Amino acid sequence: MSVAQFAVFGHPIAHSLSPQIHQDFARQFGIRLDYRGIDAAPDQFEVAVREFFANGGVGANVTLPHKAAACALADQRSEAATRAGVANVLTRLPDGRLGAHNTDGAGMVRDLTERHNMDLRGHDALLLGAGGAAQGVAWALLDAGVQTLTIVNRSPAAADALADAIGEPARAHTRYWEDLGEIGSYDLIIHATSAGVLHQPLSLPLSLVGARAFCYDLSYGEAAIGFLTWARAAGALHAYDGLGMLVETAADAFELWHGQRPDTAPVYQALRPQYG
Repeated sequence: MSVAQFAVFGHPIAHSLSPQIHQDFARQFGIRLDYRGIDAAPDQFEVAVREFFANGGVGANVTLPHKAAACALADQRSEAATRAGVANVLTRLPDGRLGAHNTDGAGMVRDLTERHNMDLRGHDALLLGAGGAAQGVAWALLDAGVQTLTIVNRSPAAADALADAIGEPARAHTRYWEDLGEIGSYDLIIHATSAGVLHQPLSLPLSLVGARAFCYDLSYGEAAIGFLTWARAAGALHAYDGLGMLVETAADAFELWHGQRPDTAPVYQALRPQYG
């Protein structure tokens, strides 16, 4: 009996916890599966994805820097993937075509509200970054009741494009990165840049952090250290990485592929000691 094939695509990918997480979920149901990481450079991504599915692949997660490309190559897109323009899950449909999904926003909101007990309603939020990760969570923040969302990115064009796509100028707008020291403080700050993953320095003014601010990095482990260190130095009331978000988004993909919802709590608790 053949074992179902799954994978996560990224560049780099060796650090990914997705294979371990999906194997842990599978053991909860006695499911046997093969889940591996596939490192694909941007110019090889589409070829690698199509080869994986042509050889029997059932589903794949997608991470930096391929989320926009994953959405573009799919034949069918979920509502979340369509409006974000990025996808973190690809699934082989019954007719052989590829379906794209985005579980980033739902996973992040669930981690914030259920694991960290945060009520997102009424917050003035600052979103640092406007790439695939930011696109995946922006709508979810607004859907969850965030009052305003200020988007700041080193490339202003990307931030403007994201705000324009959201289409609610009274709630979602942009500011320039150079103006971070002058735009006041926020009670919710979401870090979605790739600085930590790419080992790039992150210099942010301490004045951004409000008196009772909640700071959250979409990355986890070493990639989140720089932002979380800054947040704590600035006096943030809470500072968390995105390990819980990773586990929650993986659970959404697992349920999509297997029709069963895994228990995320024991998987998160087992991983947490390894990542601070």
